[in-house]
Amino acid sequence: MPIQPTEKIWRNGQLIPWEQANIHVMSHVVHYGSSVFEGIRCYGQPSGAAVFRLPEHMQRLIDSAKIYRMALPYSLDELCAAVVDVIENNGVAPCYIRPIALRGYGEIGVNPKGSPIDVFIANFPWGKYVEGHGGADVCISSWNRLAPNTMPALAKAGANYMNSQLIRMEADINGYAEGIALDVNGLVSEGSGENVFLVRNGVLYTPPLANSALSGITRDSVLTIARHLGLPVIEQSVPRELLYIADEVFFTGTAAEVSPIRSIDRIVIGDGNPGAITKQIADEFFGIANGLKPDRFGWLTPVKVDAAEPVHA
Repeated sequence: MPIQPTEKIWRNGQLIPWEQANIHVMSHVVHYGSSVFEGIRCYGQPSGAAVFRLPEHMQRLIDSAKIYRMALPYSLDELCAAVVDVIENNGVAPCYIRPIALRGYGEIGVNPKGSPIDVFIANFPWGKYVEGHGGADVCISSWNRLAPNTMPALAKAGANYMNSQLIRMEADINGYAEGIALDVNGLVSEGSGENVFLVRNGVLYTPPLANSALSGITRDSVLTIARHLGLPVIEQSVPRELLYIADEVFFTGTAAEVSPIRSIDRIVIGDGNPGAITKQIADEFFGIANGLKPDRFGWLTPVKVDAAEPVHA
């Protein structure tokens, strides 16, 4: 979906005009994919707006940078404050927030030594990510997720998403809304940009991180919500065929939020409608995110912006 520009972008500690947030074509990141990034949502509230799980997202950015030996020159508190500054200065909420740290213009060659690290934070409106009214029709991708000890799956790095692009493009040209990738052992890993959950006989299952899955913030939120609701939760390796015979399957992610899956490889999941547990978790998730239910887990960071469409109970 097209990007909707806003007024300012945060770059290395300063707010600059959107159209000036440029990098040189010879920057290291352009040639070698050397970036780490985050995707965060700011939700409208009954009064104002709030960022969902901001510290956790920015800590993951710091962790991703550490894995790739990128020493960020900002603390967790400074990065969180920068996100709030961008949103409040642009006055746009609800919105999607994209922080990114990248290796800039300095040297050519694989070794990034000598290339500076630049940090940018942008925010802009962004709606529904996974297509499908009442549930998405998805496929199992012919592309596997990254094998362990090749590229670190726990780092949210730009280069990892070349694999995601292959998964998503293949799904799209074959008429599916999204693809689900298996890991190197043929076990369920994740979607191109989402974690995967399934329900069978009242039990909620999701693959462990060892199956080359990203440590999703929304994944963690859903696990927390499910346990709070008293639902049995099991993190275990999932064979492909278990998806076909599940009662419910859904994606989670900052962009995807909680998105039910209607069919996989043209096999209808359950009765083809969002299941009771999916709806129960989604209701709790969106209730907390939109300020309609108590923020019992301390997930919301308020921002001083009036939401374009205030949320009502």
